Amino acid sequence: MNDCLFCKIVARTIPATLVYEDDLVVAFDDINPQAPTHTLVIPRKHVTSIAELEDSDVGLLGRLMLAGNKISKLKGIADSGYRFVINIGEDGGQSVFHLHLHVLGGRHMAWPPG
Repeated sequence: MNDCLFCKIVARTIPATLVYEDDLVVAFDDINPQAPTHTLVIPRKHVTSIAELEDSDVGLLGRLMLAGNKISKLKGIADSGYRFVINIGEDGGQSVFHLHLHVLGGRHMAWPPG
């Protein structure tokens, strides 16, 4: 997508300091962190939201989760705990319409969220 912010990060036309990357996903720290650790994991392939995934994308979703776990270790929050968040649609809080997993940690997470 030519106008997608996250696609531009994947294409390296917008700078971002990458925390992790592999053949399917890219991860970078959020520019507006909501916790001491707030990293976004995105697929290299443009997918608008998790609601758009199909059966053939199960590997991509699994890779997002595994990358999030790796990031928790890299960021030193694996033992204390962390939260994964995927917002879907405007009412769900999605502001960039490219699927992304928030990895949040480094502080106590209250419940319920939002």
